[in-house]
Amino acid sequence: MGRFCQLVMGPAGSGKSTYCATMLNHFKSVKRNVHLVNLDPAAEAFEIEPSIDIRDLISLDDVMEELNFGPNGGLIYCLEFLLQNIDWLEDEVGAYEDDYLLIDCPGQIELYTHFPIMTRICEALQRLDFRICGIYLLESQFVQDKAKFFSGVLSATSAMINLEIPHLNVFSKMDLVEDKSNWDRFFNPDPYLLEEEIPTKSSERFQSLNRAIANMVESQSLVNFLPLDITDEDSVAAILSHADNAIQYGEDLEPKDPDIEDVDDDFFTNSM
Repeated sequence: MGRFCQLVMGPAGSGKSTYCATMLNHFKSVKRNVHLVNLDPAAEAFEIEPSIDIRDLISLDDVMEELNFGPNGGLIYCLEFLLQNIDWLEDEVGAYEDDYLLIDCPGQIELYTHFPIMTRICEALQRLDFRICGIYLLESQFVQDKAKFFSGVLSATSAMINLEIPHLNVFSKMDLVEDKSNWDRFFNPDPYLLEEEIPTKSSERFQSLNRAIANMVESQSLVNFLPLDITDEDSVAAILSHADNAIQYGEDLEPKDPDIEDVDDDFFTNSM
């Protein structure tokens, strides 16, 4: 059997830890082995404790206190320290030969768009024969501001290009959305959404830039989004199904005999 993981990314507050907790519970309900990996040195608490935790190697609080770094600089330092000690991560994940890993990542977007840090972490995992699916979360409330929404689209595009791994973009917190009509224009970003919001009094150069961005998104067709409602089991299962398909999970699994406790008594009665 191969080795599989999800790299859970997205801006701060997009719901990465909630996504991981929801997926962990779903994995448990479908009786699949999964382990949480925390790569956020600034994390404070988890609903489910991670099996592997970067804070056992280095924490942001210690870096800020000892080196007088700010939060962003300290976080970059922590992840660069991880890369310098990548054998620690390799040893930790080596204990989970046939299990699925959920990797909860920091919320600083520059880690996926400007710095090669996450790319090198992916390369290290791939050397260990992991098939990685990137999960990029964007908060559904972004759609209330079309310019902010397209900024999220561009950041997701940048992450896809830089990491070069199978990738899913997910609208998180859909359970908080009351009116889910007319969302097709956001699931498959409609460039006219941005043009509709270009202020008529803005400069021609600004309007041209927005049109160029919108046309690039439409012409490349790289980004679309899946909705995630954590209160809907079917929604959670659909995200996992897409992720499994992206990394071909299950193609080399051996059929398992059913657990005798899960077989309905009527099965034996009707079989006799």
